Amino acid sequence: MSLRQDAARAGAAVAMLIGMGTWAAPPPPGSPLLAAQGSTISARPIQEAELERQWIAQAPTQTPQPPATSPAPAAAAQEPPAAPPINEDEQQTMALLVDLQRYAIAPADELRRELAAVNQGSNPRARSDANRIRLAVLLTIPNAGPPDDGRALALLESVAGKTGGASPLKQLALVLYAQIAERVRNVAEERKRSALAQEKLDQLRAVERTLLLERSRNAGGAGGGGGGGTGR
Repeated sequence: MSLRQDAARAGAAVAMLIGMGTWAAPPPPGSPLLAAQGSTISARPIQEAELERQWIAQAPTQTPQPPATSPAPAAAAQEPPAAPPINEDEQQTMALLVDLQRYAIAPADELRRELAAVNQGSNPRARSDANRIRLAVLLTIPNAGPPDDGRALALLESVAGKTGGASPLKQLALVLYAQIAERVRNVAEERKRSALAQEKLDQLRAVERTLLLERSRNAGGAGGGGGGGTGR
């Protein structure tokens, strides 16, 4: 029994080896097995390429998206800074500047009426600094009436000489005071020069009269002497 089993086992092993050699060895040319193997080998890459093409066609097309970025914060609206409120002093200064521009081109009748209205003692505006400046300017305009520079300077000095901060009305009063004072000084110097010139002219005329008088005296004396000689 053991010999038969060993022989059977050996035969099976030989048969297996023969089969393996046959499978590993290449088939002879023209063999049906070679044709079948060639068709299988050539068909396999074609099928794999077709499957890959179908897989690519069926895959969803994805467009590359840029990386998401956080939205920039909306810039706050740049509003212009609010203008500071205009106080009463600034309002009076602006109204006064409008009046001063109007005085420069106003006719004489309007200027006289304006001077009379501003110069009223019962007028509440007469006690304000703006009205003092307005009255001072009108007093220096010849078309409004006889100029009174002295009173104008006194009114402006009462505003410019006030203690406290440099308000717009105070600065305007200082400017007008300097202008009127300069004009008054120039007028005074011109009058002084005119007076000196007139004095020199008067002196020359006095000298001229003296010379004429001396000449006439000399002429009269010479005429009298000549007449006495003729009589002898």
